[in-house]
Amino acid sequence: MGYIFSAQTVLGKISIVEQDKKITHLFWDPKNIVNTYEYKETPLLKDAFLQLEKYLEWKIKEFSLPLNPQGTDFMKSVWKALQNIPYGKTKSYKEIAETIGSPKAMRAVGMANNKNPIAIFIPCHRVIGHNWDLVGYWWWLENKKKLLKLEWVEI
Repeated sequence: MGYIFSAQTVLGKISIVEQDKKITHLFWDPKNIVNTYEYKETPLLKDAFLQLEKYLEWKIKEFSLPLNPQGTDFMKSVWKALQNIPYGKTKSYKEIAETIGSPKAMRAVGMANNKNPIAIFIPCHRVIGHNWDLVGYWWWLENKKKLLKLEWVEI
């Protein structure tokens, strides 16, 4: 069993999940998911929201949280590559595919990016189309734009 805690942010209501003392999910106002977890503000979830708040206020550029996203080995390789994109920078799906040693797997990278269960902490918003298009973001394009603008990325 895991724990979930929700808080209002400048991006709206966000819920974060902890299982086995690691962050496993970040949800945008999960209406049907809350019952799956015990609602409790654990020390880790409190720290996660504190770091998120600092990030949204330009006080930190990196997170130091134990993360444990669940997915295939391929997905995990993509998510690890996403974590290496510096604050304020972007990479294309093609660049990520090349980084993980699968240069023709742009669509698969896009699907893994889309399935990222810990958005923001694993910065899938930093991945864009090859022509600087804001594509493939499951968490609404407006939020992607907000996060990129927050990081001073020209879009």
